[in-house]
Amino acid sequence: MSEEIKNEEVVEELNQEELEQAILKSGAEEIEKAWDILVKNFESQEIIEVIVSDVVKGGLVADVGVRGFIPASMVERHFVEDFSEYKGRTLRVKVKELDRENNKVILSAKDVLEGEFEAKKLEIMANLKEGQVIEGTVQRLTQFGAFVDIGGVDGLVHVSEIAWSRVEKPSDVVSEGEQVKVKVLKVDSEKGKISLSIKAAQPGPWEAAASQFNTGDVVTGEVKRLVAFGAFVELVPGVEGLVHISQISHNHIATPQEVLQEGQQVQVKILEMNPVEKRVSLSIKETEEAPAQEQRSDKPRAPRNSREPKVEFNNPNVSLSNEGLSFTLGDLFGDKLDKFK
Repeated sequence: MSEEIKNEEVVEELNQEELEQAILKSGAEEIEKAWDILVKNFESQEIIEVIVSDVVKGGLVADVGVRGFIPASMVERHFVEDFSEYKGRTLRVKVKELDRENNKVILSAKDVLEGEFEAKKLEIMANLKEGQVIEGTVQRLTQFGAFVDIGGVDGLVHVSEIAWSRVEKPSDVVSEGEQVKVKVLKVDSEKGKISLSIKAAQPGPWEAAASQFNTGDVVTGEVKRLVAFGAFVELVPGVEGLVHISQISHNHIATPQEVLQEGQQVQVKILEMNPVEKRVSLSIKETEEAPAQEQRSDKPRAPRNSREPKVEFNNPNVSLSNEGLSFTLGDLFGDKLDKFK
């Protein structure tokens, strides 16, 4: 190999080293700049956009000049089971934690979403008025009620406010994703709570009952509760009437449980209907034919005490007429009274 060729190879090796050194130097400078920007973003809590470059165990990876990590718990406001569709997606994040010495960058998309949610919530709450009826979407169901989205903000419909009838489980009446009308019961801006009602946004059962039932009607109802003084019978969901114990049976009973049980279907007659006071008086025995009374015997009744002697007024000196009874003590005891004169 000629000396000239050797020199060319040495020059190429030197140029390659310089290039690598230049690239490394340039890369180090870029990393330094990236860290400086990240520090500023961390201090100002500025929102930045990143592209998810990879999905790894426990979260997402994004390029922010250095490797940034978004933990699974900091991706959304809600739980996410599968992150496979997040690769390549653009997310708006805040720098949550920095550790330059260990080259650690933690990002959070959830913080951005939470901040926007709270801002939107305050805006919506400022415009809400108690008594207002609006549309909403059922987001989540719990044992104590349903959370309804009313334009980006969730309000709670307590289980007692879901329907006019008694509700054991919210899932028995509504389902997630269902569109519902709700009435705003209370807005607590300080606590950030909104109380809603589904049943209050609908006509009350007593309003419908006023036109559906009349005094004297015989209808079928369900025994809901038994108490010492009678039974509460549901005519329609939300409308219960009282059958007083005296109106349960033609026969004398000591307790309603003797002839009735909860859940039983019975026919009742409406004795009184008062929708204003939400009160209905009912009768079961008025729907039944009274039992035939026992026939009375024509024989004269025996004296209360047959051993007592029968008193007969046979004395000819005593008359049972008004005149005969007007005798004096002197007439009876005249001889004896003479002794004391």
